[in-house]
Amino acid sequence: MLLSRHTGRREVIALLGGTAVGLPLGARAQQPDRMRRIGALMHISESDREGQARIKAFRQSLEALGWVEGRNLTIEYRWTGGDPQRARSAASEMASLAPEVILSHSGPMLSAIRDATRTVPIVFVQVVDPVGQGFVESLARPGGNITGFTHFEPEMGGKWLEILKEVAPQVRRVAMLYNPRSAAEGAGSGIYLRSFETIASALAVHPVAFAVRDPTEMERSLAAFAAEPNGGLLVPPDIFNTTHREEIIALSARHRLPAIYPYRYYVLSGGLIAYGVDLLELYPRAADYVDRILKGARPGDLPIAQPTKFQLIVNLKTAKALGLTIPESFLLRADEVIE
Repeated sequence: MLLSRHTGRREVIALLGGTAVGLPLGARAQQPDRMRRIGALMHISESDREGQARIKAFRQSLEALGWVEGRNLTIEYRWTGGDPQRARSAASEMASLAPEVILSHSGPMLSAIRDATRTVPIVFVQVVDPVGQGFVESLARPGGNITGFTHFEPEMGGKWLEILKEVAPQVRRVAMLYNPRSAAEGAGSGIYLRSFETIASALAVHPVAFAVRDPTEMERSLAAFAAEPNGGLLVPPDIFNTTHREEIIALSARHRLPAIYPYRYYVLSGGLIAYGVDLLELYPRAADYVDRILKGARPGDLPIAQPTKFQLIVNLKTAKALGLTIPESFLLRADEVIE
């Protein structure tokens, strides 16, 4: 059973610039009948239900703005399944099609399409620290052909650890699943390492960064880690972790490792805790930016938007299986409790 519990408390990151001032409703609802073409680059498998849900939210929001596939809009989709090589080839192929705007999902995908074109407007989602990674000049005025929506800051590595320690105070060692391939292709989970290690020192927790490249290596590393007591697991946002989330959740249960995740869908599948943004809110906002660009706005003038609220979700069934008693104060802060 799902119970929603809302409070006034939220972790807030300032919205720099937000979204630009919109056009009148009447102008936004009626679009020209001539066919326009956009692209959607998804660094996830086409069969992944979460990826499909995000594209559905994107497409529905475009329709609400007057852009309907088959009537006045064509969307070219490319799904890469988290493979960096496929990301590069898909980006090159998409750039050769010369769409009017490209939706780009994830840091590795943005890196690939940025290298493929410096002229086609790009609206990204789920990218960390776009200024630090060199994708844009600033959050307020990105410049160039790229704009979009971030979902986390590098400091979140420490925040996740703090929450995990609050729920499982016995934890003395925490492993963070780190994918070096993702880091090489655009930050990935490695961007959270510094804050994770800094907060670990303050909390008297021994941090362990597992460089995992495939499920077999991950299973072997976690089994060895769990052989010692008082361990925990931090699963940051990363295309590898998303692709293999069912295996990660199963391994944390098998080895009795309290774990924290970045998204709600991990907890719905049996994970212990999640703290992060609602991804389905980002894609309608991305559709709004695509709409503005199709109407003549320059991507470099549209500010990079940051999240203003985060969801805290806990699975009591999983907590019970791990022998954990979640503090009542924690439950009162949670946005959603799964029982």
